[in-house]
Formats: sequence, structure tokens, C-alpha cells
Amino acid sequence: MTVALPLPRRSVLADALVGQRTLTKDLLLVATGIAVVAALAQVEIPMWPVPITGQTLGVMLVSAALGFRRGVAAMVGYLALGVAGAPIFATFTGGIAAVGKPSFGFIIGFVATAAVVGWLAERRWDRRPLLAIALFGAASLIPFAFGIPYMAAVLAAMGAPVDLAGALGLGFLPFIVGGIVKWAIAAAAMPAAWAGVRALDRSDD
Repeated sequence: MTVALPLPRRSVLADALVGQRTLTKDLLLVATGIAVVAALAQVEIPMWPVPITGQTLGVMLVSAALGFRRGVAAMVGYLALGVAGAPIFATFTGGIAAVGKPSFGFIIGFVATAAVVGWLAERRWDRRPLLAIALFGAASLIPFAFGIPYMAAVLAAMGAPVDLAGALGLGFLPFIVGGIVKWAIAAAAMPAAWAGVRALDRSDD
């Protein structure tokens, strides 16, 4: 039996695409979101100074498409499944040992990213180009707010402490170029998707 839920007052792209919300649809959308992030985490494009992976881009797009609650649920599910052993982190890794890696803080930051992006997407920030630029620019920085301190703490525990400059040099500066590219893709993709939805709505009239 399918449980019908009321249409959200602040709809997001997923609602425009799948129509009337149901619990089953929400669960399927969350599962799809996890799968999309897991798939994009395996995408690696060579670029200077380090390769670009699609993981953060997946987080931003999925969170904007699903909204606050489903976006957060997808990122919590992604984190939990990966720690449980599913090979869904970058380079098909996973397992409890991931918690001890310097990069794990960025995955924790994905949950906060989903919360911010999903909340603002419900307020239509992903529909207009200028607001989308601001939204995804801020979203690109959120994982670093968690990832850099976590990385520094892990390195200190491993006997290789770094100062602030060293932490930024390892965990932020090499990723600026890739971050800008992903920011631009997300900021272009979501308004374009909404333009497509509006065009389809007009064609049905």
C-alpha cells in the first residue's frame, strides 16, 4: 500500500519530476541520490594540480534536487553504507577504516552541505543563475570547513602534525581549480534543469 504525502509547500526539482509525493517515492529518491553520489565518486578527470573527482558535484546536485530532508538522508545513508563496508567512497573504497583516513572529514561535511543546499533549494535558490552561483559557491566551501580540521587532527594523531598553512596546503589549495569547475557545472545545471521543466509545463498547456 502506498502512503500519499501532501505536496511540499516548497517543492524542489525531484517533486517537479515525479509529481505527488509518497513515502515510497521519497525512499526511492533517497536511494537514487546515494547511487548517484557513489557513481560520481568514481569519476576522476585529470587536471592540474590534482585530478577532479565527481563526488562533491554529486552531493551538490543531489541535495538541490531532493531538498533538505531527503538530501540529508541521502548523504547520511551514503556515509553509513560506506563505513559499513560498501565500496562507494572514491576509488571504490569503504569500511570502518575510512574513519581513520585524513579525508573522511570531507565526507562528514557532505551531510552539512546537503542540509544547506537542500534548505536553500527549497527556497528556489537553485532556479535562478545568480542565486545558483551564490548557492553552489558556498556549498563548495562547506566540506572544507569539516575536512581540513579533521585532516589536521588525524595527521596529528599519526604523529605528523601540521600548522594552519600546512593544512591549507594539503587540504584546500590543491582543490581550488577543481572546486571552481564543479561550482560552475552545478550553478549552470540546476537553473537549466528548471528551465527545461518550465518549458515542458508550457508545452502541456
